[in-house]
Amino acid sequence: MKNENKVTLNGEPKSFPPRTTLLDVVHSLNLEPDRVAIELNRAIVKRDLWAGAVVSDGAEIEIVQFVGGG
Repeated sequence: MKNENKVTLNGEPKSFPPRTTLLDVVHSLNLEPDRVAIELNRAIVKRDLWAGAVVSDGAEIEIVQFVGGG
């Protein structure tokens, strides 16, 4: 079994352990889940599916963080 899955995260190479989920990725980046949107392999993934969406080797992940201002 491999020790890591190589992915592209916002255009940058990154590695995660096998069975890492999108929710794990959000937590590893210290992001607030309520303030981001995620695209996995060019498809938007709904927040309630993140905990079950496993990041496979070669995956392309785009995370957009919402920024408030006034």
